[in-house]
Amino acid sequence: MSVNDDRITAADERAATAEVAVSPIADPAPLGLAAFALTTFLLSAANAGWMTKASGDAWLGYAFAYGGFGQLLAGMWEFRNKNVFGATAFSTYGGFWIGLGLWAELVAPSIKDPAVANHDLGWILLAFAIFNTYMLLMSTMVNSAVFAVFLTLEITEIVLFLGGFANSSGLTKTGGYIGIITALVAWYTSAAGVANGLPGRLKLPVGRPLMG
Repeated sequence: MSVNDDRITAADERAATAEVAVSPIADPAPLGLAAFALTTFLLSAANAGWMTKASGDAWLGYAFAYGGFGQLLAGMWEFRNKNVFGATAFSTYGGFWIGLGLWAELVAPSIKDPAVANHDLGWILLAFAIFNTYMLLMSTMVNSAVFAVFLTLEITEIVLFLGGFANSSGLTKTGGYIGIITALVAWYTSAAGVANGLPGRLKLPVGRPLMG
């Protein structure tokens, strides 16, 4: 084997290594959206008063395992995909669910006055509504389905933080119903991501970006 052959072989090996290093991964967005949708649905169903024969805390475990950890993983994979919007959205809302679960487990049990707990939740949801506002604006550059997720979520957060500050069970219940709609929109967008990522004929529309 000549020196030239050795050089070609080494170059081929470096090229193969580089190809492996930059190989794409599966789109993590459907996972992140599904994790967000399921946990949102469970909490919103409790807020809406649907869980009359349940504890109302079915969402809590999934706030850690699925809405929290699942979304956080999706966010990290979006960093790998160089998708700054997806990375920021999934990582933040993964942190939201983990943080909310920790608050429910570590802080809420020591609060004696329900109004104080409601105000805590009001501040938390106000903070995330601020974050969601600029993500809503940025979602206009993704597609219509993602924009619909952030729009319904924005309305949910606003109604819920107002309900928390006002100690209004009526607003909390209304926020629960809007949250259920948010979950359904997120589930649809997740399903579209799965269907459109497969080679089959089934495709689900997500709409064009509202802004270029």
